[in-house]
Amino acid sequence: MAEQAQNMPLFYKNPVLLDAEKHQQLSLKKDFGLGFTAETNAVPINLIEFPQIAHFYPIGFSNDGQGTPVAILGVRNDENLFVDKKGQWKKNTYIPSYIRRYPFILTEVNNGESLSLCIDETSDIITNDNKNPLFDKEKKPTELATNAMEFCKSYHAASQQTLEFSQALAKSGLLVERTAELMVKGDQKVSFSGFTIIDEKAFNELDDATFNEWRKKGWIGAIYAHLFSGYHWNSITAMLNDRMAN
Repeated sequence: MAEQAQNMPLFYKNPVLLDAEKHQQLSLKKDFGLGFTAETNAVPINLIEFPQIAHFYPIGFSNDGQGTPVAILGVRNDENLFVDKKGQWKKNTYIPSYIRRYPFILTEVNNGESLSLCIDETSDIITNDNKNPLFDKEKKPTELATNAMEFCKSYHAASQQTLEFSQALAKSGLLVERTAELMVKGDQKVSFSGFTIIDEKAFNELDDATFNEWRKKGWIGAIYAHLFSGYHWNSITAMLNDRMAN
């Protein structure tokens, strides 16, 4: 959950604006995998995907006063338990939309009046082989680029809704810092900290006015999903044991 170097978004190394003139020959590598997530133990999530996330991952919140929700992918530094050495995600497991969005991302242009599509311009992701192009011969966006733009727009809208929820939660006083202590093989204890959770007792004592306001905004279901997701610490422990055995 540490701040990214140079404030660059997580995973992104060199995001550039897509331009039909400059990038007509640009092509996205097919099946580049999810190995880029291998050294990440938590990833941001959006409010709309809390129900899916809660079925597979513990949900936590950042401890920086912003209340950013995250799916916890591992408990040791630089380790994602859900991706293997081949860059393949754990089977039959929901993949957070932040990961599925990569290598594309939106950026504000014209003083925030519009959004434009960027791509992470790295040799691991892009090529000039023209097998999976972003622009056609007429310099128009291909279906790939169009779909990427639509997905990123949906993600951006969901992020704005999540931001309102996060800010309200951070101000509510319901978030408490927590350290997860996992016992693994060999009677080793692994501690994971740097995140917060909702204090269930404090939530149950929330005043009626705030509870009803949050219910109307659709936030209560997300809070219950977060509380339910704590069950998956058992799954994380089992996955860590398996990883340590191999």
